[in-house]
Amino acid sequence: MNRMFLQVFLVSIFAVFALSAVAQPERYVAGTHYSELESPVRTADASRIEVIELFWYGCPACYQFEPLIANWEKNAPADVDCKRLPAVWNPITRLHARAFFTAQRLNVIDDVHNPIFDAYHRQGNRLHNQKTLAELFASQGVDTDDFDSAFESFSVVTKLNQAEKTMNDYGNAGTPTLYVNGKYIVTLADAGGNYQEMLNIVDFLVDKERRALKPAV
Repeated sequence: MNRMFLQVFLVSIFAVFALSAVAQPERYVAGTHYSELESPVRTADASRIEVIELFWYGCPACYQFEPLIANWEKNAPADVDCKRLPAVWNPITRLHARAFFTAQRLNVIDDVHNPIFDAYHRQGNRLHNQKTLAELFASQGVDTDDFDSAFESFSVVTKLNQAEKTMNDYGNAGTPTLYVNGKYIVTLADAGGNYQEMLNIVDFLVDKERRALKPAV
């Protein structure tokens, strides 16, 4: 075998392997494992990959999903911007969403987020009005007057209305749902009812977006 023939042979072999790698199907497919928006939603920071969890405190699946998503957010890479978006469908979800934004305004979200979930799902407290929410916040050290002031503030109402608009921009969905970088939607049904698989799909989409954002060399 002469040198020229060997070179051609090796180039051919490498080409076959390269084409094979390219031709391999992606692990997750749009329309099966996630949905792709026709019109992307604008994200807060175009230099980072935004992942939003749509949730409701009264949702049993969200309650079960919470430890997994919390751990995922804690260990998310620096280029991932993690956010929570409370669902706003009706008066009770609107009330709970308002409590979420109140906690953010008072900078006590880390103190009350899990207790709100626990009160609803473990203690049977449906948190059906402002008074019961104020009592729960008070149990975590928040002054009732401070709670009421924040709960009734213009900034909290504004965030509530913005949350409703964001939901409409993505298209109404059940909870939990994950929105990835304004382009993709991952539901529990997409993941076959498996919470961890939801996060696996999101990891796939985050990597997909990371490759798209990486500048060409």
